[in-house]
Amino acid sequence: MLGYAGRVRSLTTIVHEYVTNNLDACEEAGILPEIEVRVKELAESRYSVYVRDNGPGIPSKHIGKALASVLTGTKFHRYMQQRGQQGIGAGGCTIFALITTGKPIHVRSGTGKEAYACDLSIDIKGNRPLVNNLEQIKSDFRGLIVEGEFGEVKYEKGEHGVYEYIRRTALSNPHASIKLIEPDGNEAVFPRSVTTMPRRPKQILPHPLGISASDLLDFAHTSESRKVTSFLVDSFSRVTHDKVRELVEIAKDVDFEKAPRQLTWEDATKIVNAFKRVKWIGPELDAMSTIGEKQIDIAMRNILNPKFSSVVERKPQVFKGGVPFVVEVGIAYGGEAGRKNGELVSGNILRFANKVPLLFDTGSCAITEAVQGIDWKRYSIAKFDEEPVSVLVNVSSVYIPYSGVGKQAIAQEDEIVEEIKLAVQDAGRKLQRFLSGERHRSVQESGYKTIMRYVSQLSADLEELTGKKKEETQKELRSLIERKYKNLFRGVEGGEESSETETESES
Repeated sequence: MLGYAGRVRSLTTIVHEYVTNNLDACEEAGILPEIEVRVKELAESRYSVYVRDNGPGIPSKHIGKALASVLTGTKFHRYMQQRGQQGIGAGGCTIFALITTGKPIHVRSGTGKEAYACDLSIDIKGNRPLVNNLEQIKSDFRGLIVEGEFGEVKYEKGEHGVYEYIRRTALSNPHASIKLIEPDGNEAVFPRSVTTMPRRPKQILPHPLGISASDLLDFAHTSESRKVTSFLVDSFSRVTHDKVRELVEIAKDVDFEKAPRQLTWEDATKIVNAFKRVKWIGPELDAMSTIGEKQIDIAMRNILNPKFSSVVERKPQVFKGGVPFVVEVGIAYGGEAGRKNGELVSGNILRFANKVPLLFDTGSCAITEAVQGIDWKRYSIAKFDEEPVSVLVNVSSVYIPYSGVGKQAIAQEDEIVEEIKLAVQDAGRKLQRFLSGERHRSVQESGYKTIMRYVSQLSADLEELTGKKKEETQKELRSLIERKYKNLFRGVEGGEESSETETESES
């Protein structure tokens, strides 16, 4: 089963599937999400998981399809960004509960029109939801509560566990308020950082750049257009009649008046090559909902409390298949940034795809390859693995090319890797300026402290030589030294931001 390999990973996958559904439901209804997750240990390798949201709820007639069926979702073949793409989701959790404990999933839901409770299981052979003990209840509760018992799982507070998943979800979804109650009773609360809802993605057409001959033929053979010219305008974004005329001039051997279904492989190849010679407007951003530069910065400051942070969002690009994507990068330095291991701290890569944390399969991911391929010494980071730095990378796309069925690593497409590197380098240059300023400030502080150690003795000696009172000389010397180091004191008075601005201007 997708994602259910290993006890820690299985538990994290269960929480991930339910929380992802919560976020999607709340956002589609325009509701700021409030999510509560409770994990309770029942016995060795057996836990109960309780997840509650304040969303629109699920009508009772749809509850079986929503939480107790697989491969029946509505997210297939939609050219717009979405968190889930494989249709396993909550139905997989229901199956996992049945095969590890034999117990159904208990659900409570309130839609504003009805409130009910029921038990859910699945006829696995027929992929048919089984809704039992359905009863209407009197309640003003609005939202969804899902609770189940799961075996062959384990709770660990490590980098692959539920706590880290929730923490990273709060980073990439700063509009959500999330509370986690751990098995030991500890409450971890991640309040929302912003009160604005993310932009809702809209369905768009594929961009001509990145389209292969095979892709073009797939679209052509299902098109209802009468001519190739109208097919190109109707099937792809940024293609206008003027652009088609340019294509006709370039691919003169292709009959653009024939039906799309009559296109041959040679025709498709010539049109694709013509695509590459035309100057196109970049892909539309409407299909994607990014986290946002400001939101990432606020979330990192609230959760990681760094000494410094910088965020970069690149312009939309395209990889093969005409699929648009956007890369966002945030770098946090100091504070709670980095990976803590006792007294040691090391650099940490926080990977996200469509705002969903990727905790597993780190080594095979495009994000890992791109970040590790950076020459960090150029950005004043001597050794990435020995510095308190976190690099957050989110890739948003209508189609994330995962490298495995577990959806935990992004395939190493050249276009995506290159865009991540460029974004990290942009953010890294800001970090380099900050660290250079910090080093300059440290040298100034050392010099200031060294000189100030001699002020008292020098004032006493001058009193013996000149007869001028020691206190007056000492006051004048201090004033002279402070004027010399005025930039240092300006940074102290103005705080960290003033210091950064000063050092940038000096650079």
